[in-house]
Amino acid sequence: MTASRDPTTEVPLPATDDAIFAAGVDIEMLTERWRDQAALAVLTAEAMRGVDVRAQRLGTPGEWLMEQAGTAVAAAARALMVSTERSPHSLVLVLCGPGNNGGDGLVAARHLAALGIGSEVVLLSSEGRPSTPDATLNWERLDGLDGVARVSTGRGSDVALYFNGIERAGLVIDALLGTGIRGPLRDPIRTAVDVAVRARENEVPVLAVDTPTSVDLTTGEPSDPVVRADVTVTFHRPKRGLEGRVGKLLAGRVLVAPIGIPLDADRA
Repeated sequence: MTASRDPTTEVPLPATDDAIFAAGVDIEMLTERWRDQAALAVLTAEAMRGVDVRAQRLGTPGEWLMEQAGTAVAAAARALMVSTERSPHSLVLVLCGPGNNGGDGLVAARHLAALGIGSEVVLLSSEGRPSTPDATLNWERLDGLDGVARVSTGRGSDVALYFNGIERAGLVIDALLGTGIRGPLRDPIRTAVDVAVRARENEVPVLAVDTPTSVDLTTGEPSDPVVRADVTVTFHRPKRGLEGRVGKLLAGRVLVAPIGIPLDADRA
């Protein structure tokens, strides 16, 4: 692939872009803010993994990329709450898988707390902590943070408790899985997806991180069960799987956020 321009120099990065957190910013305004990013050529899931690996080999820390991605998710979450007229005093439920997709959700929870928006963070991990170093770092950063309640569990029965009162949530963030998975999902991820589905059935907005769980970013094909999002925030470039009929239906409005991938990493 060949990049037609350097995204890092033309689009402000989320962590340094105060405009995306300005009062009254809604999804339409955020979409316009990142319009140029969404106009870039599409990538498959495999190609995006290669871009990410090359970026880190060139010296861009994974922690920094996660900070940019999670900040973008927080901005989109707040904008979606504005667009759907959800109370800023209602809790956001952040469903996090054990990997880096979950890490993006953890960063988002921290930034939402800074905005005065409280969240309940549910980490799906039998180990009691994330499985990657960058996600673990951001899990630890939530320790004792006002406005964030943390729960870690590896049991679907614990996650099922969130069916109760889900209609009162201000928003659900799906940060479970960043790429599609073949075959039926297993607990506790499966039950977490069911919670997100129940939330949307009760008119609670759902925001997906990178892709709705479990929509494949290359093919757009879903596994069972699958999240249907109102808004999906994907990163760096549009993804092929979210452009097709099924992927587009499940992703809802797709925003493409810049995260500072260097130009040299964007070339195959």
